[in-house]
Amino acid sequence: MSSGLNILQIDIVSDVVCPWCVIGYRQLATALEASGMPHEIHWHPFELNPNMPVQGQNLREHVAEKYGTSKQQSQDSRIQMTEAAAQVGFEFNFSDDMRMHNTFNVHQLLHWADQFGRMHDLKQALFSAHFTDGKNLSDINVLADVAAEIGLERSDALAVLTDQRFASDVRVAQQFWLDQGIQGVPAVVFNRRHLVTGAQGVENYSRILKQLAEESA
Repeated sequence: MSSGLNILQIDIVSDVVCPWCVIGYRQLATALEASGMPHEIHWHPFELNPNMPVQGQNLREHVAEKYGTSKQQSQDSRIQMTEAAAQVGFEFNFSDDMRMHNTFNVHQLLHWADQFGRMHDLKQALFSAHFTDGKNLSDINVLADVAAEIGLERSDALAVLTDQRFASDVRVAQQFWLDQGIQGVPAVVFNRRHLVTGAQGVENYSRILKQLAEESA
C-alpha cells in the first residue's frame, strides 16, 4: 500500500466564517506548494458562535458585543485582514451590512460533501461565498446553491440540510476536537502530533514544514 513517500497528515479545525482560518489556510497552502511535500488535508468542524440565532447578526455589532471592539478597532482589523488575505490571493469584501452566521448547517453540508471527496472544494467555495461575495450562509437555499456551483447535486444538498441527517455526526466531530483542548481556530495539527494555532504566515509555515521534513527523514 505504501508508495515509499512520507505523506504529511494535516488536520485543520476551522469555521468558514473565521477570517483568520481562510488566511491561515492560504498561507499554509503557499508554503506547501513551495515545499513540494506530499500531504493530505482533512477539515474538521468548529463553530465560532454555536449560540448564534438562525438569522445571524450584523458583523460589526457581533464583534463589538463579543470582543468589546470599537468601531475604529474593527475598521483597522478589517484593513489588516484584507491586506493579509490579498497577499495570499484571497479577496475580502467587508461591508457595513455583512453578517455573522450560525454555521451548524454549513458543517453538516461539508460532512455530506466529504462522502464524494469534495469537502475541500466546498470549504473553499464557502469561504469565498461568505468573505468575497457576502452571501447569506444562514439560508439553506444559498448553501445548496454553493454546493451546486462546485458540481454537487443541489436537491440532495437541500435534502441533507432539511432533514438534518448529519447533525449528530457533526456534533460528535466537534466534541472530539473540543475534548482535545481546541478552543480557538484555526488549529492545524501535523501528523496528529504537532499543534499550531492561528494564522502563522507563509514564512513560519515554511519553517514548520522544513522541521517536519527533517524529522521524518
